[in-house]
Amino acid sequence: MNIHILVVEDDPTIAEFLKVGLKYEGFDVIHSANAKECLNIIKRGGVDLVILDILLPDMNGFEVCKKIRFSNSDIPVIMVTVKNDIKDKIEGLNVGADDYITKPFSFDELLARIKAVLRRYAKLDKKFEISSSGIVMNLETREVYVDSKPVSLTPTEFSLLEVFMKNPRKVFTRDVLLETILGYDYTGQTNVVDVHISNLRDKIKDKPAKLIVTVYGFGYKFQPRK
Repeated sequence: MNIHILVVEDDPTIAEFLKVGLKYEGFDVIHSANAKECLNIIKRGGVDLVILDILLPDMNGFEVCKKIRFSNSDIPVIMVTVKNDIKDKIEGLNVGADDYITKPFSFDELLARIKAVLRRYAKLDKKFEISSSGIVMNLETREVYVDSKPVSLTPTEFSLLEVFMKNPRKVFTRDVLLETILGYDYTGQTNVVDVHISNLRDKIKDKPAKLIVTVYGFGYKFQPRK
């Protein structure tokens, strides 16, 4: 399976350096010199990883990364920049970048970072993964990532999230969730479901609730971001 890397870099010398090196390593390379073209390419699909310069002519890379995360947060992003300030690195990670490398850098270092990010996203084998709205679940390893950051869920929270993400927009009553998740008919108070969902919302940073939505008088549903 070929890995398609989008290089977003307005400096033609650096762009050519990256294109030649990445193609030599067996990657398919797409180049964009500005943010608008970058976002259009991502919208069309088929991009597996983005190498994103921060200083672009039409929009800074932080804003581009935010838009990538909002529209398709399953794409890994490595930011590349001349800015070495720790505040910039923190901002890059906070807006959803998976890694941050400062110019000048060795190609071997960039290649190692690319491979590490791709391993984290399991790009070579997606059959055990569910992803939506910035959340990636690996059903085999039981790992969960929210905006590329690992999140630790209890078995019940994991099962709840799995049911919701496998059935987007479907409304579940509390009784159905109890039976599905806990594996038995529960005749007591159903607020145990509310407790688990509240904890899950905390962990996936869904407060105020926009993903796991309360359907008043009925139950809950998972509402993916558009």
